[in-house]
Amino acid sequence: MRRPVEGEVHVHYGQIYVETDPDNFELGLAEAFAGQSAGLCGAAAPGTLWLNTGLHTGDVGFAVEVHEQAPPLDPAWEDVVEVPFRPVSAGSALVEWGGRASWQLGLEETDYRVRYCAKGMDRASERDTRVDGEPPLDCYLLQFWPAPPEPDRVLKQTSQAAAYWHRYARELPPPPTPAERAEAERRARLAQETAERERRLAHERWEWGGQPPSQALRDVGGNVWGLLEFDPALLHAIDAAGPAAQRAVAVFAARRACEAAGLTALDWVADALTALAEGRPLPPPFDDDARMWQALAADPRVPDRTVGRAVPPERPPFRSSASADDPLPRPQEVAWAVVGPAAAVAEAAASKSGICAGAFTIGRPDPSVRMSQPHMALPAVTGAAEPDPLRAALDAVFAAVVTFGENHPALLAEVWSVCEGRHG
Repeated sequence: MRRPVEGEVHVHYGQIYVETDPDNFELGLAEAFAGQSAGLCGAAAPGTLWLNTGLHTGDVGFAVEVHEQAPPLDPAWEDVVEVPFRPVSAGSALVEWGGRASWQLGLEETDYRVRYCAKGMDRASERDTRVDGEPPLDCYLLQFWPAPPEPDRVLKQTSQAAAYWHRYARELPPPPTPAERAEAERRARLAQETAERERRLAHERWEWGGQPPSQALRDVGGNVWGLLEFDPALLHAIDAAGPAAQRAVAVFAARRACEAAGLTALDWVADALTALAEGRPLPPPFDDDARMWQALAADPRVPDRTVGRAVPPERPPFRSSASADDPLPRPQEVAWAVVGPAAAVAEAAASKSGICAGAFTIGRPDPSVRMSQPHMALPAVTGAAEPDPLRAALDAVFAAVVTFGENHPALLAEVWSVCEGRHG
C-alpha cells in the first residue's frame, strides 16, 4: 500500500479534484455527477474525479492510499461511496481548487475502484470556514485499487451534507451515451470548421475590395495587388470585361502614361505604341529591358518631368464577426516585382552573383517624394505587351497610375470609360 498524500489539504467551494489531464480540465459539477447515485465523488467525466467536502473554505484532513486489492472498510468513517475510475494519462494528481497546490499520485492507466470516505461533514458544513489555528473539522480518505468497472454506489450515509449531494446526483439527467457524445463533438467540430471557413471568406472579400476574386485574378500575378489598392472595383471590372476590352485598356493605359511623361514625341516610343495598337511585338529597344533603359538614359530629348507619389485611398481595417480570441487568416503572400531602371540592375546583379539588394518603402508612400515620370511610364508599354490580356491591362494601368502620381484619379476615371466602352 502506498500513501502519496497524508496530512491536510486546502479546499475552496467545498471542492478538490483528481486530474489525469491537467491541460484540459474544464469540468462542470453536473457533468462530473451525471448518471450517478453517489454524490460525494463525481466520476462521470473520463479521467477526472470531483470530490466534495463539508467545509467550504479552509484546510481539511486528507489522505490518499493506493492498494493492490480492496482494503477493509473502517466503520469509523461516517459517509462512504465507491465509483469506477480510469486515468487517461500517467500524470495523475490530487489538485486543489484553482490549481493552488497538487500532489502526484502515480496511478497507472488501468481500471480502478475508488472509495471515498468522509467524517465530520455536517460539523464542517455548519462552520463553513476554518482559519489557521482552529481545530480540524472534517477529514477524508481516498482509496484506489485495481478492479473492473462497476456502477457507483453509496456504502454508508450518516451526514445531512452527504444526503444533499446524493440527492443532487440522482436528480441530474443521465449523461450522454458514447454515441451522443461523439455526435456532439462532431457537430462542434463542424461548427468550428464552418466558422473558420466563413472568417477566411470574409477576410478574402475584404482583401479583394468587397468581393471574392475570380480564379483568373488569383492566378494572374504581376501588379494585381498594386492596382487593387487604388481601385478594387476597377480591378474586378477589367477582369470581367473580356480579352478584347482588356487589351484595349492595356494599350490606352500605355499611351496615356507616355503622354503624361512627354514621351510620345520620341520616335522609338511612338513606334512601340503603334505596335501595341496594331497587335505586333514591341520593336527595339523595347524587346530588351536593359537596352530600353539605356535608350531612355541616352536620349537628350527625354523631358525632365516629375510627379508626387500616387497614394492609394484609405480603407477600413478588416472586421471579423468572430471572437477576438479567434486567429485571423494570415496575410496572403505578395510577389514583389522590380520595375523601372532598377529592373535592369537587379537582372544584371542576379545573373552575376545570384544575390540582389533592394530598398522597399514600408507603409503608405510619401507624396512629397518626386518620381521621374519617364521612368515610371516605360513599364506601362512593356506591361501592355504581356501575352495574357488580363495581366497586360493590370500591369499597364498600374504603371500609368504610378506615372500620373497625385493625379491618378483622373487617369482611373478614363480607364473606367475604356473598360465600359464609353471612351471614343
